[in-house]
Amino acid sequence: MLRRLALTAVVSLAALSAAVPAATASAGPLPLPVLPLPVLQGDDGGTHLTVVVSGSGDPAADGRYELECEPAGGSHPVAQQACDRLAQLPRESADPFAPVPRDAMCTQQFGGPATARVTGSWQGRSIDAAFDRTNGCEIARWNGLRPVLPNVR
Repeated sequence: MLRRLALTAVVSLAALSAAVPAATASAGPLPLPVLPLPVLQGDDGGTHLTVVVSGSGDPAADGRYELECEPAGGSHPVAQQACDRLAQLPRESADPFAPVPRDAMCTQQFGGPATARVTGSWQGRSIDAAFDRTNGCEIARWNGLRPVLPNVR
């Protein structure tokens, strides 16, 4: 049965490939439709992030910040340094916005109650990431994104 299906597919493809050039040769090349490309939010390759930090114990660090890069701007307190850090990340092997893998072995230390949420777009990619400091892996993940996220202890 499998041999019959394969043979039928080969014969059908051969017949189709022979018929298509003959049909297009007499009618000329087929015009290609011109369709507008959809514009996706954040698909411009830029960085537009909203960073919300709470529970850090530092009123200057807690809050909601907007970060724009190229050029650096927004309400982020150290926008240029944050944009510089984000520009370095593609050369590093890990995705800074990916969650810690469930099977990761992390030290059981508590880095404080600070939490952060980063949403928006980074290099045209949609971002929605949550951060905390509940164990060694989460602390390292947070610290790897400094100064996008504040330096808290």
